[in-house]
Amino acid sequence: MIRSTSLGLQRNISSATMAAPVEQITLYTAKAEIALAEAGVDFTRFEIDLANKPEWYAPQVNPASKVPAVAYGGPPVPASQPSPASAKIAESLVILEFFADLFPQTTTLLPTSPVLRAKARLFIDAISNKFVPSFYKFQALGDSSPQNIASMFEAVEITQRLLADPEKEKEGGGEYALGKEFSNADAAIAPFLVRWEIGLSEDIGAYEEGEGKKVWDLLSKEAKYERFRRYLRVLKERESVKKTYDADYIRDFYGKRFAEARAKRKAQAASA
Repeated sequence: MIRSTSLGLQRNISSATMAAPVEQITLYTAKAEIALAEAGVDFTRFEIDLANKPEWYAPQVNPASKVPAVAYGGPPVPASQPSPASAKIAESLVILEFFADLFPQTTTLLPTSPVLRAKARLFIDAISNKFVPSFYKFQALGDSSPQNIASMFEAVEITQRLLADPEKEKEGGGEYALGKEFSNADAAIAPFLVRWEIGLSEDIGAYEEGEGKKVWDLLSKEAKYERFRRYLRVLKERESVKKTYDADYIRDFYGKRFAEARAKRKAQAASA
């Protein structure tokens, strides 16, 4: 069973970190935990069972009943007893900007340059509206239609065009999305890329068997996707990213989940 987290922060950022199995961190919670790791702050981590959420979670933390969510400020209290005096912040991308504003001296999550800030938001917008939807339709919904496959590769090319050029450091280039510094733009896409690499390369998805490897074969070998591959390698080496996913767990959990989806599709096709 997958669990995710509600992240609690005391106003003075002095609360003890509560350890939890890294494999249970969801895609969207991972963004927030990457940002916290980049800021180097302690926080109280409370796991939420997505299939059986506590009754108090929606009315006291996030009315939308989604994760992640942050309770910031107020008196020190158990994470399961959020204080009315604390501010409740939800939605992963909103939380990323909140952390960037909260820790401007200890992180490069949101650049000081207005131009780079605009580039970060443009990059995140492209991820949210181009990259994630097409890959989700392919892996989770099994949409391997020519139109969606084309949309996936178009999304990769759009992402590449928005990446900084690592060969032009004097002009602000670098390995990360905006240049030499890791930012919110990188935190927003990293959880998806590291998980989708495993899914595609090992053919784990709701699509027909073999379709994932076909996509990965092109992404991993075509010369025109070298910038994308280089970016993925750098993200995988980042310590903050490493802490938020467990490759063995992803293989096991999603392998079982999508094997069931494939079996269901075959049964439906046979009975049609």
